[in-house]
Amino acid sequence: MKKFILLPILGLMLVYGCGKKEEVKETKDEKFCIDKALKEKITIEPIQKRTVSESINLTGNITYNGDHVVQFNSLVEGIITKTNFSLGDYVRKGQVLAEIKSTELNSMQSESKSLQSQITVAQRNLQAAKSMFEDGISSQKDLLQAQSELDVLKSSLENVRANLAMFSASSERSVFLIKAPTEGYIVDKNISPGMQITDSSEPLFTISDLKEIWVLVNVYTSNLKNVSENMPVDVTTPAYPGEIFKGKIKMMAKVFDADEHVLKARIVMENKNLKLKPGMTADITIDKSLGGEMLEAVPAKAVIFDNNRDHILIYKNDCTIETREINPVIKNNNWVYFKDGVKEGEMVITKNQLLIHERLKN
Repeated sequence: MKKFILLPILGLMLVYGCGKKEEVKETKDEKFCIDKALKEKITIEPIQKRTVSESINLTGNITYNGDHVVQFNSLVEGIITKTNFSLGDYVRKGQVLAEIKSTELNSMQSESKSLQSQITVAQRNLQAAKSMFEDGISSQKDLLQAQSELDVLKSSLENVRANLAMFSASSERSVFLIKAPTEGYIVDKNISPGMQITDSSEPLFTISDLKEIWVLVNVYTSNLKNVSENMPVDVTTPAYPGEIFKGKIKMMAKVFDADEHVLKARIVMENKNLKLKPGMTADITIDKSLGGEMLEAVPAKAVIFDNNRDHILIYKNDCTIETREINPVIKNNNWVYFKDGVKEGEMVITKNQLLIHERLKN
């Protein structure tokens, strides 16, 4: 009888033990790790010591580099009959951009034909003068005069042909060809078919290579003492939120702008990727050193504000990321400074850290 009682109880114990073991396995949490795809989207930077600085915020506008701009004015008067370009087009030096019908072309072509006819006559006169001189009928003076008349006519013809070449005259269509004087982008256009061109006309178009641009900064009186030439600056634009372009103040005007009541400072910046375009507004940040002690600092963009607290993500390895609450002592637009709570050399995630913060929370 005892055997029949013990066996069912033993079976129940085995079943209960197996079920409990399976339940523990299902509720076990996996440790969060940064995978390869996510790591390509983040940026990790070391905490460093920096001299405490104050941010000075200015505004400005992006414009052409005045040293890399060519404005085209027509040397002849006439009517535009054709244009082959649009605003923003990239053009190469010598490319035909437009055609202009002009009475000056007809005049030059008529003069050229007339001179060619006169030269033919002068060449015959010279040949006759040579024969008469050799026969002793005429003097050397007559020979030299005939040679001089021919030389003058040839010189006049060369001048006319040079003018026709300079204006890129097309004899087939009886028009002047307007060619690009340099390569670059058409950044301004004041030309269209049917337009009358005169001496007082505005430049027909403007070309700039845009490889370098100027940022003209508005410096108010209150900031004059803090801004000087050769100061490094950070430039941002609404077109590229969060992207910082590095530059340096190259020149400051010596007089105030009469209309805007500001002093204009000029920043010269490379623009190889052509992201910065004339006409854009810009925000300029200058870090002015306050001197004194150096403190540990992290980029301001690394800070996460969550639950009314500031945090940063300390990176140790792909599977060990610490969310650390911070209490900075000084902040500016670019940097957050600490006296304690962080150590120089620790690594902090500075881009797309919010993605990881949310994953760690959940």
